[in-house]
Amino acid sequence: MAEAKGAPRKSKTLEDDSSLEENEALLAQDEYEEDSSDEEDIRNTVGNIPMEWYQDFPHIGYDLEGKKIYKPIRNKDELDMFLEKMENPDYWRTVQDKMTGADIKLTDEQIELVQRLQKGQFGDVHFNPYEPAVDFFTHEVMIHPVTNRPADKRSFIPSLIEKEKVSKLVHAIKMGWIKPRKPKDDAPTYYDLWAHEDPNSILGRHKMHVPAPKMKLPGHEESYNPPPEYLLSEEERLAWEQQEPAERRLSFVPQQHRSLRAVPAFPRFIHERFERCLDLYLCPRQRKMRVNVDPEDLIPKLPKPRDLQPFPTTQALVYRGHTSLVRCLSISPSGQWLVSGSDDGSVRFWEVSTARCMRTLPVGGVVKSLAWNPNPSICLVAICVEQSVLLVNPCLGDKLLYGATDQLLESYVPPEEERVQPVQWVTASTEEHSRGIRLLVQHSKAVKQVTWHGKGDYFASVVSDNSNMQVLIHQSSKRWSQNPFRRSKGLVQCVLFHPIRPYFFVATQRYVRVYNLLKQELTKKLMSNCKWVSSMAIHPGGDNIICGSYDSKLAWFDLDLSTRPYQLLRHHKRALRSVAFHRRYPLFASGSDDGTVIVCHGMVYNDLLQNPLLVPVKVLKGHALTLDLGVLDVLFHPTQPWLFSSGADGTVRLYT
Repeated sequence: MAEAKGAPRKSKTLEDDSSLEENEALLAQDEYEEDSSDEEDIRNTVGNIPMEWYQDFPHIGYDLEGKKIYKPIRNKDELDMFLEKMENPDYWRTVQDKMTGADIKLTDEQIELVQRLQKGQFGDVHFNPYEPAVDFFTHEVMIHPVTNRPADKRSFIPSLIEKEKVSKLVHAIKMGWIKPRKPKDDAPTYYDLWAHEDPNSILGRHKMHVPAPKMKLPGHEESYNPPPEYLLSEEERLAWEQQEPAERRLSFVPQQHRSLRAVPAFPRFIHERFERCLDLYLCPRQRKMRVNVDPEDLIPKLPKPRDLQPFPTTQALVYRGHTSLVRCLSISPSGQWLVSGSDDGSVRFWEVSTARCMRTLPVGGVVKSLAWNPNPSICLVAICVEQSVLLVNPCLGDKLLYGATDQLLESYVPPEEERVQPVQWVTASTEEHSRGIRLLVQHSKAVKQVTWHGKGDYFASVVSDNSNMQVLIHQSSKRWSQNPFRRSKGLVQCVLFHPIRPYFFVATQRYVRVYNLLKQELTKKLMSNCKWVSSMAIHPGGDNIICGSYDSKLAWFDLDLSTRPYQLLRHHKRALRSVAFHRRYPLFASGSDDGTVIVCHGMVYNDLLQNPLLVPVKVLKGHALTLDLGVLDVLFHPTQPWLFSSGADGTVRLYT
């Protein structure tokens, strides 16, 4: 019975189960029929990155399987875009997906959402921003508490943290660190306009307040009964009356009265008070800020001379033999021989190390300038005597060297046609040849300076003349001279060749002009800031020159820096006659009519940002003043830190 009753129920459940399964199968089938995600859902997995990174690649990212998503081929030009805009009715609702590069048509819901957001409304249509507020805490007293939690113990025990804070404040008030506020005083305040003594007064605290000057307190002379020595005698009274009111020591005449009752009213009282008031408000007072500078701080910090050694310090040798002033010096490139020219009409050749006179060459006139050829393979000295430049072979030292020099000069072949030259080249006679003279370059006027080019073939001479023929450049190997300037630029004092580059320096009275010999043009004009330039020397590096002047200044020029002097040194008391640089050491020297030679350390740095360091290190004395002239020429040894100087006392001195 039980089985029969339960059988049909069993079958019903089976039927139910099968129908459920069928529904599930149908649902599953429908789900996959509808879903087209396998083909459509191209999902870009690159994440939140700027898509510009894929600009130069053919793909735009990677899908879920890691395959490249290629950009759709876009080769539409402006015309195609315009036609599509005209013909495609859905053009306005088509946007490009930046992640996949595909065009997507927006649905109506999406467009409505965009429009709502553009109007500043909420995205959800059904959201009501104006719903009535729920008043949680109402004015009606509720019978039940919101929370029935028992009160904390800490809510009725005094706080330890607050106790600590209060105790700190009490301590600060006791110590006077915290002052209790004063009650405001509403009474009007009056103050002394000119008060200065009281620092608590309003103007006393004012930073820039300048108090008025006090009046002089009355002295004995203003007493009604002054001591007799303060009363004026008749002569003093007359003198007082004749004086101008501004010049009088006293503005009144002291008088003597029996008693204070007998003193009359002061007639100028109101006048004097009025003047005092004018002084107070018409006299502008200004606080001058005095800068307290320690004089020591103004002196530049220079290195100690002993740190800048070596430099010449003591007189080692005196070369005696000339009977008149020794105007000029020159030294052989090896540094073994020294030549000096004097007003006694002779040129003397000395051995440097022994001060022995090796040769004396009488030239029959005042020797204004001489220069030893800087080329070590040529033994030749150029000497200025009156209107000629003599080229002399001194025949000293290596016989092969001076023999080769003679052969070089004799190998000259004159050109077929005679050239017009500003000077005459004359070969020395037999008698002159025996004395060492090889060539004479005869000028039209007196020659005052000669200088060699660094290679030793060219030399320049300066003539005492005001025309354009003042400076001449000569070539000894071809016996050819030329005048480089068309017109005169002033009285030329001295000239120099640049040691490295093809530049030529010409010093006139106030300016030094730098010419480029290759381009044949003026490159720089240096203002010496001196009244009359006397001499000039160039640094072996070629970027700095010094000029001595007759107004006792030495100007150092940095050619890369400016056309004005980098520094003007006024170390000498009288006119500078000569300046010189050392070829190897950072030294320069100046000789002056005060009989001294000042040696300075002149360091030029390779770093262009660092300025030259100029420090005077030694004053060398020894020459006696003769005819108000002192040192006439200074010269450094080519290799050693030694200095030669020639003076008006007829001596040449060596300092080592």
